[in-house]
Amino acid sequence: MAEIEKTFVVEKTCPICEKEFRVVKTRSRIMVTGRDEDGCTHYANFNPYYYTVWVCEHCGFAADEETFTTKIPDRHLTILKAVLLTKNIKVPFVEERTPENASTAYRLALKYLDLIRGKSSKKAKYAHRLAWVYRETGDKVQEEEFLTKAAEFYEEALMRESFPIGELTDNAFMYIVAAIYNRLGDRQKATMYLSKLISDQGVREREPRIYDKARELWSDMRSKSRR
Repeated sequence: MAEIEKTFVVEKTCPICEKEFRVVKTRSRIMVTGRDEDGCTHYANFNPYYYTVWVCEHCGFAADEETFTTKIPDRHLTILKAVLLTKNIKVPFVEERTPENASTAYRLALKYLDLIRGKSSKKAKYAHRLAWVYRETGDKVQEEEFLTKAAEFYEEALMRESFPIGELTDNAFMYIVAAIYNRLGDRQKATMYLSKLISDQGVREREPRIYDKARELWSDMRSKSRR
């Protein structure tokens, strides 16, 4: 199968149940066929976003690789173990994920973040990528539901979290929010964020890539509004 050729299986130790579980990882060289303005990258006959979230087949814990491979705070472990080790949640291991498998993984990850009151930026990442899964399948209703959630989480992160987050600055977050609202048809909110970026001389000097993307999206929105 084409998807299997682009993935490989490794074993990791679950921080919750402490058992060995199988993880499907994607290979780095996958042909890109296009990119959407909100960051969604399209690949040839494959969707690596299906595999962003790891799921322990024994206890059902779900999160991204970063969460699994860095120390989870003790207070979070206590909460998660109280739920997962008593509920006997089992998620069958699947080497080739379907959209349904991917959706289950993301929804579990979001659920566990809610339990520990996790960071909005992480919730935004999961909700946004789940929206991309639904975009691929053509499920517009679910895509828009999770795009809306992602935008709200990104906005919460902008208000409450310190930047940069990973490699993303607050300006990168603002651009993503603008792009999401544009896709949702909320031109007013999209324009609000884009105008902040375009009018900020500091963005133009320090983050020209973000500035140029904001100008490009602004121009595209204006041209469409004239039609």
